[in-house]
Amino acid sequence: MFRVRRIFDDQLPIDRESLMQVQEIMAEQFPEIRPSEISSLPSKLRTPLVKGFQFILLVAEGTGRKVKGFALLLHDPFLSYCYLDYIAATGQETGRGLGSILYERVRQEALFRRSMGIFFECLPDDPSLCRDQSIRSQNASRLKFYERYGARPIANTLYETPLMPGGDNPPYLVFDDLGKGIPLSRKKARSIVRHILEKKYSDLCPPEYIEKVVTSFKDDPVKIRPFRYINPGKVEKTDIIDLPEDEKVFLVMNQNHQIHHVREKGYVESPVRIKAILREILKTGLFRIGEAKRFGRKHLLKVHDKQFIDYMERLCLNLDGETSVYPYVFPVRNKARPPRELSVRAGYYCIDTFTPLNRNAFLAANDAVNCSLTAAAELMKGRNISYALVRPPGHHAERSSFGGFCYLNSLAAASEMLSFKGKVAILDIDYHHGNGQQDIFYRRNDVLTISIHGHPNIAYPYFSGFEDEKGEGPGRGFNINYPLKEELGGEEYRLTLQKAMDRIRNFRPSFLVIALGLDTSRKDPTGSWDLTAKDFFINGELLGSLRIPTLVVQEGGYNTRFIGINAKNFFLGFWRSFYEWKGKFPSNKFS
Repeated sequence: MFRVRRIFDDQLPIDRESLMQVQEIMAEQFPEIRPSEISSLPSKLRTPLVKGFQFILLVAEGTGRKVKGFALLLHDPFLSYCYLDYIAATGQETGRGLGSILYERVRQEALFRRSMGIFFECLPDDPSLCRDQSIRSQNASRLKFYERYGARPIANTLYETPLMPGGDNPPYLVFDDLGKGIPLSRKKARSIVRHILEKKYSDLCPPEYIEKVVTSFKDDPVKIRPFRYINPGKVEKTDIIDLPEDEKVFLVMNQNHQIHHVREKGYVESPVRIKAILREILKTGLFRIGEAKRFGRKHLLKVHDKQFIDYMERLCLNLDGETSVYPYVFPVRNKARPPRELSVRAGYYCIDTFTPLNRNAFLAANDAVNCSLTAAAELMKGRNISYALVRPPGHHAERSSFGGFCYLNSLAAASEMLSFKGKVAILDIDYHHGNGQQDIFYRRNDVLTISIHGHPNIAYPYFSGFEDEKGEGPGRGFNINYPLKEELGGEEYRLTLQKAMDRIRNFRPSFLVIALGLDTSRKDPTGSWDLTAKDFFINGELLGSLRIPTLVVQEGGYNTRFIGINAKNFFLGFWRSFYEWKGKFPSNKFS
């Protein structure tokens, strides 16, 4: 059983370990590679373009995250082609079908990038080019393998001319048109071959050799060698019906969120919010729906006070299905002495008068925490983007208080769990200040908390979110608030968003957690800003360009007419930018 996934860099422990295993396989399977080329692989993955190529590393992992094989694909976004640099399996996996799995995934990656085809080198099966029969037989087996996909050597050129006179076993240049059947023009072929020889082999190929090979491409269109091993009618196809599994957004939602439904008039935090978002985002094809796992109480107690959790659970589970308890008495002098009566004590823990406790509030909020932890765990396994589509929201829940429709802080629990694997940056882009995570992480320097929100002079929760709240003790400087004016459009908002992104880049986190508030939208009943679907797309693009493994946790957003469209555009922008997507898939932009 194999899982194929893409590795972007060596930031996460899981990726560092996989990269080390890849380097070991490279050294074992390709002894001619210089050690410096193997050791530079992590930096090449981190760099957007190296000699005109984007490096794409795909690994096939078995049980215990053991790397069984890998493929290193180079993509030229300007000439729109891919070059397969290496594909290999460990010695014990040879002949077990792993090569087919990897090459299928390579073709899928090239198809999604709208590449015109894949080029790669393969040693010759011609006796005049390879004198050793046993080596020639191995070469023929490889060429037969690639013929299954329609990939064959380019004919009638001097590409396989040895660099040294009398040299043996020079490689063919093989072309896979990805089943498109579009002829390869001479002009295009010359540009690509020049790029390969000048950029990849600049230290081996002198200019006169490169010119000789490039000008030897005289046929127009370029001729491809006839099938030699496979019946053309039996060529296998790679369809682009779906995104590669590892590049989908892992979506997890609390299926029973609707049990928490406050039916009082004007209570806007309703179950229809989730349906409206789900209806739109699933149109994109970006998401893989996963099941929420159950996590223990210990994860709640890492971000919330035990007495607070005990109280909320006890009160909620002892209420009948029709009763809601609203806070109405609040401590202003001696907070050390909570009242005895549980219903009166609600005001001891709550920060407002419109967040009721009822029988299902704790159950739904705890499910939301489980969803966020499940989505975070998926990042720790190597997924790049996860989305916890949950309600009730959580970013107003502090260590010992609830309010603002929030009971338990889902994103704080997830951030706490992620922090054991590396530094975490939390970016709250809800219209309202993320006072919950500010309170929970205020003395921490391994979790950066940033909130962009309406100024507390005019926006809930009113008493926190000021610019001078910067953290305490070790956390001094690691809590950042950007309180903004009452009326604001998308362009002006992005000036602040880019400042926040600069702070995140400087922090160099292993994970990014985004509190996705969609109440910054035009005509949201709880906000006053004027962001449109296009703004959400652009904001998503900006944040995706950070290319940090990201957990998105759903927070506010209460205009159900626009909430789904805005969520869809945010993820379209984020995904396209994260994966540097230039094609027309996924579609539905701004609609």
